[in-house]
Amino acid sequence: MRQFLRYFILLTLAFYSFEAMAQTNVWQDIYETKKKDTIYGISQKYGITMEELVNANPEMKKEGYKLKKGTKVFIPKKKVEETVKPVQQDMKTMPGQTLRVGIMLPLHDVDGDGKRMVEYYRGVLMACDSLRQQGVNTDVHAWNVNIDSDIRVTLLDESAKNLDVIFGPLYTKQVQPVADFCKSNDIKLVIPFSISANDVQTNDHVYQVYQNGTQLNDRAIGAYMGLFKDCNAVFIDCNDTTSRKGIFTFGLRKQLEAQNISYQITNLSSSETQFQKAFSKTKKNVVILNTGRSPELNLAFRKLNELRLTQPNIDISMFGYNEWLSYESVYRELFHRYDTYIPSTYYYYKGLTRIASFEQNYKNWFGLELQDQYIPRFAITGYDQAMFFLRGLYERGSAFDGTRKESAYKHIQIPLHFKRVAEGGGMQNAAFELVHYGKNQVIGTIDY
Repeated sequence: MRQFLRYFILLTLAFYSFEAMAQTNVWQDIYETKKKDTIYGISQKYGITMEELVNANPEMKKEGYKLKKGTKVFIPKKKVEETVKPVQQDMKTMPGQTLRVGIMLPLHDVDGDGKRMVEYYRGVLMACDSLRQQGVNTDVHAWNVNIDSDIRVTLLDESAKNLDVIFGPLYTKQVQPVADFCKSNDIKLVIPFSISANDVQTNDHVYQVYQNGTQLNDRAIGAYMGLFKDCNAVFIDCNDTTSRKGIFTFGLRKQLEAQNISYQITNLSSSETQFQKAFSKTKKNVVILNTGRSPELNLAFRKLNELRLTQPNIDISMFGYNEWLSYESVYRELFHRYDTYIPSTYYYYKGLTRIASFEQNYKNWFGLELQDQYIPRFAITGYDQAMFFLRGLYERGSAFDGTRKESAYKHIQIPLHFKRVAEGGGMQNAAFELVHYGKNQVIGTIDY
């Protein structure tokens, strides 16, 4: 009876959703939303794109739409991925042609922004040289667009409208004029760094590399659930009133509760006996702190070391935060000891062959070391992004969208593959990885 009622409701709701039915008439579920659910999170839960979910629920397209608790959401079946779009003869960029590349960033030596962007630009030039050796020709145009520049003046340059791709700008207030210009002239706009502008939602020529905190939290939670849902999660309250990691730990706990998976909560100030009670002797224990700060991490390692003295056979892993990568030189041995997984959109480790090789090449080119106060390294960021997009444009022309199936480029530091954020909108980087410090002293990454 329950099964019949479920499908009766499904068919009844589908009858009143002609627009959705016309686009996707095969459903895998009807999902009732919970507090804190997001459209992105639901799409990730079911392995579909945000575009597919929104198309199946056209009310989501209405201006000002907000997802509310208890909303019934149609979940379409996964689409079989379409083959790469055929190359059209009227495309601006045809496969194999010389690529016209624009750089619109602060390229100066006045302040930190300029110095970082000069290093990024040098990485782009190194990528162009690597591609030249592979038979790919590029024509690079660069403009110094500082924080006070009126970028509309830059766009008056006749050479700008003939570009195939623009990397930039750095500042949010400059994004909309460039995005509109790129759409009018059929130019791909790669926004390399974090901005607060939201043009990627409405402009299909925008490629946004930056991922916001909500997206990263959702992906980290998904990665945890994929690897550790059968483990004993141990949440440690670190008494850090400045931390914002509660958003992640709260979301993860809700996911565990939704699947009826128990977890334990303890505190850094708990007694040794109370602390031990949170850990299982028969399951792998995965430790999650509610702060990314170094002092609390140091104290947590001390508590775990004490636990290991009395319970040497307890199996412990840690699930951390991106900030921990900046402490690697201090905690690497402990990361390995406790089988640590760190969610991130990049990984930089000077000991990796590919990193060391790039840094030596950079020094040979420019007679300089990379600026070591910044992670990720800006020159490698420029190299990765330029190699990804320019190789893709050379091979596929304007049809290149940057999706996972379209590029075989193996990144040095920052993984890239893009997904469309909404119908009529642009593409956003969806790449994500777990950096794993294994007990065997090997550092690896798991790409998503």
